[in-house]
Amino acid sequence: MTERKPRPAAPPDEAPLLRTIAMPADANPNGDIFGGWLMGLMDLAAGNAAGRRARGRVATVAVDAIVFHSPVLVGDEVSIYGRIVAVGRSSMKIEIEAWRRERADDSANLVTEAVFTFVAIDAARRPRPVPSGKVSGP
Repeated sequence: MTERKPRPAAPPDEAPLLRTIAMPADANPNGDIFGGWLMGLMDLAAGNAAGRRARGRVATVAVDAIVFHSPVLVGDEVSIYGRIVAVGRSSMKIEIEAWRRERADDSANLVTEAVFTFVAIDAARRPRPVPSGKVSGP
């Protein structure tokens, strides 16, 4: 079993890839936000980072090690941060963190994290090489 790194106490010192407010339509009857909604935001943010790095179309091929640490509630601000941690011939691995902040509080806490794998694809939806070099952004 792989050893998990300690959870950070504060969000990354960078701009989030995505930020939104959890709304009532995103919640279950108990007022907790659906995990699928949060995972969708994380996929969207990771796809944005992957598309910028690949300079084109990408597809999600795997989500590994997703962990839901604590709930997100209606009205919470949700910020998604990410960093590309590996680039292969046609694939990229992106670590994504979701942080929540209550409306009336300045502190944030890590609620969900995962590793997303994307593949760069061409117009025919077939894998293509990721261009060499770094693109600005995550």
